[in-house]
Amino acid sequence: MLTSLYVRHLAVVEEADLAFGPGLTVVSGETGAGKSLLVDALMLLAGARADSGIVRAGSDRAELAAEFDLANLPEAHDWLKREELDEDGACQLRRVIRAEGSSRAWINGRPATIGQIGELAALLVEIHGQHEHQALLERAHQLNLLDAYAENEARVAQVRDIAQQWRDLGARIRKLAGGEDREHRLELLRHELSELEKWALPAAELTELESSHKRLANASKLTEGITGVVDLLDGDSEFALRSSLGRAHAELSRLATLDDRLAPMLELLDNAQIQLNEAVDGMGRYAQDVDLDPERYAEVDTHLTRLHELSRKHRLPVAELDAKRIAVQNELTELENAGDALERLDAQRTQLQRDYDKAAEALSKARQTAAKRLGKEVSALMGELGMAGGVLQVTLEVSDNNDPDPQGRERCELLVSANPGQPPRALRKVASGGELARISLAIEVATLGKDTIGCMVFDEVDTGIGGAVAEVVGQKLRALGSRCQVLCVTHLPQVAAQGHAHLRVSKHASGGSTHTRIEVLNTEGRRDELARMLGGVEITRETRAHAKKMLEQAQA
Repeated sequence: MLTSLYVRHLAVVEEADLAFGPGLTVVSGETGAGKSLLVDALMLLAGARADSGIVRAGSDRAELAAEFDLANLPEAHDWLKREELDEDGACQLRRVIRAEGSSRAWINGRPATIGQIGELAALLVEIHGQHEHQALLERAHQLNLLDAYAENEARVAQVRDIAQQWRDLGARIRKLAGGEDREHRLELLRHELSELEKWALPAAELTELESSHKRLANASKLTEGITGVVDLLDGDSEFALRSSLGRAHAELSRLATLDDRLAPMLELLDNAQIQLNEAVDGMGRYAQDVDLDPERYAEVDTHLTRLHELSRKHRLPVAELDAKRIAVQNELTELENAGDALERLDAQRTQLQRDYDKAAEALSKARQTAAKRLGKEVSALMGELGMAGGVLQVTLEVSDNNDPDPQGRERCELLVSANPGQPPRALRKVASGGELARISLAIEVATLGKDTIGCMVFDEVDTGIGGAVAEVVGQKLRALGSRCQVLCVTHLPQVAAQGHAHLRVSKHASGGSTHTRIEVLNTEGRRDELARMLGGVEITRETRAHAKKMLEQAQA
């Protein structure tokens, strides 16, 4: 759901900061005031091509920003997470268009491409009446809408999962039965396994090898260092630690005979002498055992060098080479036993084909039934919306390819005839923006709650209609607003009266320039605006009373 829209220096709008709530929000204003600028702003935020002429005269750039609540939009939330643009559940689109024609876009404060902002916007808002930004014109979306209307979610998921399993098995079969490629792969795997078996080590052995390499590389330093330490502890010098400790022990023993309280300290010196003797003896043995074998060092160094070469070759850390050895062994075994594996996989794939045929047939029947029902329902609604005799046909084209397809056996195309006697043609080829908007409204009303888009915008929906038809259009928009957020630009009071909220766009001239102001109307403001829409320039007591009655009837 759209929660806020900020517009600055767009055409005649100097600055507007609007908050939106659920339900139907109507936008009205005098002709030429700029009612459709809100739609233009949303289209630009949805990735529409930016023309430098939309920047307000005298300004260097136009700024647009919109925030959306993703509470009921899991697809948009997943998209943000997948693109690593999520930010604690927030969703903000921002775009800056400069007067020289360049533009930049951001999602949740992070730079984004126009393609990215368009992909995300397609999951957030749908603009009816503008061909280039209407998902309903896309055949894939039409099929999804039909499935949602038919409540085919479980059937579609089953068909998609079986088709994916069938494709995955096909890839495995092609890999196992690769002809010359298979022989080349076998040769490569055998070579890789030979290298890995010779050099790769389990974790514990690798740690020991690295420790041995470090010890052998520093054998001379270790021998010299230990000899020096032993000399400090037990050398011929009178200052050697063992000699000094012996003298200290002798003197403390003499003093302890004079004061028993020195006995514990004497005991500590006894322990120190014992530990010193053990340390000196241990270091003496270590010095004798230090391996100065250059051949052993060369052998260990070569082993580590080969491991690092294999690490670069396989683009893996040295510690993961042993796991790579196991993986290569498993793949080699599978390829060498390909005959049995292929027979087993072929049988599994044949069963999946049968499972798919059964699931796809059930899905096709459900789609055919729903297509007829949806066509009748939308055609009836078209008559109510001022297109008497209009017809919508939901056609299903069966694919000639028998291979399992994740979308099922058929593709969907919405065909429409807005007037009696006209042959139905593809919805995307309907020329009139007003007709397209009303047909879209009929489809959305017929599939209430089925579309996953959180915000629907209707522009030109009331073009060429009036009277009772306009009132029906308003009622249908309000009904749609009970299930999702709806924004509607209108010039008809019958439609405006049905809104849960009302925005008025007005144009003012001051200081030699023109400004557009957008304001949220309270109850009194709505009554006055409806009166203006009913009566023109001069608003009478009668038109105000009529406006009040329209509001009361709409809100009842």
